Parts: sequence; C-alpha cells; structure tokens
Amino acid sequence: MRSALGALFFVSASALAATNPLRFAITDSWAMPMVQLEQGRPTQGILHDVMLSLATQVGMPAEFHVLARARVQNAMEHGEIDVRCYAAQSWLPNQSGDYLWSVPLWFQRDLLISNQHHPSWVVPTNLPPQTIGTVLSYNYPTLQPLFDSGQLKRDDARNQDQVLQKLLVGRNAYAVSNQWTLDWFNQRLLPDRQLRAVAILQELHVGCYVRNDPQLPVQHILRTLLRMKMSGEIDDIIRLYTGSQAPAP
Repeated sequence: MRSALGALFFVSASALAATNPLRFAITDSWAMPMVQLEQGRPTQGILHDVMLSLATQVGMPAEFHVLARARVQNAMEHGEIDVRCYAAQSWLPNQSGDYLWSVPLWFQRDLLISNQHHPSWVVPTNLPPQTIGTVLSYNYPTLQPLFDSGQLKRDDARNQDQVLQKLLVGRNAYAVSNQWTLDWFNQRLLPDRQLRAVAILQELHVGCYVRNDPQLPVQHILRTLLRMKMSGEIDDIIRLYTGSQAPAP
C-alpha cells in the first residue's frame, strides 16, 4: 500500500512539476534581432526563439518576464526568474546566490559606431569631449575611464534601437551597439545612410545561467542548451534572423 501511495505521489508531483513554467528574463532594452517586444511581450527574435525551444525541449511552458536590466539580477535572487540568457560572468562580479552557467552560446561584439560623415576608424581615447549614445544601465568597460574623466558623456536611451535612431538623426556623432543590432538596423536603410563600425570596444562569449534550485531540472536545462549549441540549432536561429552565422571570435 505504501508503495502504491508513494508511486501515486511521485506521479502527481511529476505532473505538477511538468505544468510549472520555466521563467525567463527578457531585458526591456534589447532590440531586434535579439527580441521584438510588442505591447510589452516578446514575440520573436534570436533570444526569444532559443528560450522557447529550450523550454519546449525541457518539457515546461515558457514564461517571459520583461524587466529593466537593473532589475534582472534582483529578480533572480528573489526566485522570480529561473533562467537568464545573454549574460557573461564578467558582467556580474558581485553575483550573489547559487547559480550554474551554461557553456558559451553566443559571441558578442560591441562596437563604437558612427554615420557616413565621420572617419572610418577612430581610437576612442583620442575623441574630443562629446556625448556618446548609450543604453540606460549598460556598462561599457572600455569607455568607462573616459566617462569617469569627463572626456566623454553618456546620452542614455531606453533601448538599443533608440540609441541608433538618435545617431541616425544626428543627436550624437558616435554611439555604442552590438554587431547584431547594427546589422539589423542597417537593413532598413539605403547604403548611403547606413551606420558603420569605427572601433571594436569589446568581444566576449555570453551564455545563460540558471538558479540552482532543487525544484528546477537544472542539469536537464544545461544539457539541453549544450545540445542545442552542439547540434547547430542556435546557429540556425541566428542565421534565420541575420542571414549569416554568429560573429566569429
């Protein structure tokens, strides 16, 4: 009788766990091709599709929480979010809590960009005093000493697309963008209006991390991400939106 009741409890608990959502953080400053937000909800994009596929393969419904970047880590620490993707350990030097990281899944290239009226290549430390288009709450280690000294000043926008729009209309002479967003933005412009990279600021590998919670299938999540990377699924999703592979390291 005890065995039967134990088996029944196990089946019921498993069924309950299967209905629990896998909760992902979506940063509201992301732009296409990473994520498209419509009425505050993600609908498409590289990261949206990877997260949705991960949840499906793990056997849990995906639940997306759109948050300001500055609130994401706090939400993780309070158990409101289970998985955060497109992050690097170097971005979280004082990370508290118990988390497990995936293998590197993407290669991010941060660029200093300008329009057609400025030099094709610059050294950021040689720029005259001016404002630089940036995303609110984003850290830019390469430029931070120049911000600290007052040589450059931040002109923060809420998301990456707004940064590029301000650059396009001449609000700033330079701005910061990742390679994916720059390429996506330029698809909408005629060649003589396209923005271009004038310096590489930072290159690093990014991945996902998961709360190490016994209520979560943590190892299953991490193994699934590894399989998605090794099988080429993640690169296929990148190619779907960009027409090319991920930037080569």
